[in-house]
Amino acid sequence: MKWHHVQANWSAFYEAIIDKWPEADDSDLDEIDGDQRAFVAYLVEATGQEPEEIREELREWLTGEIPSDVVMDPVHDNHSIALSSKFVGEGEDEYSDDARFGDDGDDRDDT
Repeated sequence: MKWHHVQANWSAFYEAIIDKWPEADDSDLDEIDGDQRAFVAYLVEATGQEPEEIREELREWLTGEIPSDVVMDPVHDNHSIALSSKFVGEGEDEYSDDARFGDDGDDRDDT
């Protein structure tokens, strides 16, 4: 993941941040509000580590997964739908209503 994912969804990352850096505190994270430099400075102060150590830990942490509540946020729906287009047959529209698919609202027996 990239830092802009973290910054755009800052509060959704609190749990993952505190898992990685137990010294972190929700109220302090609120004040940082996704600012990467402020976050590094905060971790240096909170952990007593050197800035380069924190930057390396942060690089490693960013290789992890994006929390599911960020991925599942409705603001990402259109992007997810567009990505699903590779599974939609030719001539179909990935944004079309799929109510006709399967047995949605159809009680008749097709056997």
